[in-house]
Amino acid sequence: MGDKGAPGVTSRRALMLGITSGVLAAVSACAATATTGTVGGAVPDEQQAPPRAAPQGPALPGQDASGPSQPAPVPPAAVQPPSKAQIVSEFAGLLPSQWGLQVTGVVTRSPAHQAAITLDACGGPGGSGVDQQLLSTLRKLNVPATLFVNERWIQANPGLTAELARDPLFELANHGFRHRPLSVNGRSAYGIAGTADVGQVYDEVMENQKLLQDIAGHAPRFFRTGTAYYDDTAAAITRRLGLVPVNFSINGDGGATFAASIVASEVGKARSGDIIIAHFNRPGSGTAAGFAQALPRLLGQGAAFATLGAVLPL
Repeated sequence: MGDKGAPGVTSRRALMLGITSGVLAAVSACAATATTGTVGGAVPDEQQAPPRAAPQGPALPGQDASGPSQPAPVPPAAVQPPSKAQIVSEFAGLLPSQWGLQVTGVVTRSPAHQAAITLDACGGPGGSGVDQQLLSTLRKLNVPATLFVNERWIQANPGLTAELARDPLFELANHGFRHRPLSVNGRSAYGIAGTADVGQVYDEVMENQKLLQDIAGHAPRFFRTGTAYYDDTAAAITRRLGLVPVNFSINGDGGATFAASIVASEVGKARSGDIIIAHFNRPGSGTAAGFAQALPRLLGQGAAFATLGAVLPL
């Protein structure tokens, strides 16, 4: 979500060579875009959760200690997405009527009894770090998560990206090519210029989609834009390209600015169908410690977690 830097573009061939060689690079954490503080403090809209829907059903049911309560979904058969020319032809001149975190076509909750943890890695200057403590906590507790990775973060962490793609506990998802708000007319969020037209929306989604397909061996199903802002036309384009645009019902770490106690409090609110957003590219933030406090309590109360692929219908 929160990083503002623009990427350098590396050829896919060179990047795949880096993945093969297992090169790892973890640089400084994502530049904060909000003042660190409590939930009630001055936090930008991007870092505020949408209004919460009433919990669906009782508190989360139990999760078997031997693994996630649902088996990992089988990736759907590959379907050739429309070309850029087709998308431009279909959506040219279609004006958006909505802009923000919650627009038509963007999913913020699931119908399942599990909650879904989604973690962003933004990449770019200050945003390409790796919160190994957070990943280790998830692995220790056997809690699955969907990881939204940006091209810039992949470029800095090719070996780790390939490792995460092989780990059955995790699911990789598309966090965009340049980490830009998704707009067909250049709308901005937090001073970050959005995509300017339909063609740029296509590039923002599909350039990273192709890279992730090369790495994982199948196309990701889910997309989250940089800053989490969309217009409704861009969300429709994302769906036309075969991806589900996803945001959140619980903001777990305020763009990796919340103290650990606040992260623990927010994550601890998870109930059936919630989608939690946090970040795993900010080592040293309060995110890992907050999850380490919240998850054992939730699991002890009978909580269950699953990846987006296990809780959102095809």
